[in-house]
Amino acid sequence: MWLILGLIAIAATFINLFMYKAGKDYKLAMAVGLSFTALTLCSEYSLVSDWVKVEDWSALLDVVPTMERALWFLTIVSILLNITPIFLELKNKK
Repeated sequence: MWLILGLIAIAATFINLFMYKAGKDYKLAMAVGLSFTALTLCSEYSLVSDWVKVEDWSALLDVVPTMERALWFLTIVSILLNITPIFLELKNKK
């Protein structure tokens, strides 16, 4: 599930950037991109929680260290890409 939510977040982020470039209202796409980023993180957390419940320590040891770094990186990139149009709009007003 986290993969689907993540792909939707990526698509919404690119739609956000495309709509800004086209001069259209991009704020809904920005909100959708950030919302699906948050849902992706919640879904990943649920997956890890399920592994803890069934005491699947090998899955946790294999996946969590790598996914932690990836999720931090991708979340920061998502936030920066989604708010880029706001900063560009402010820059163009000056």
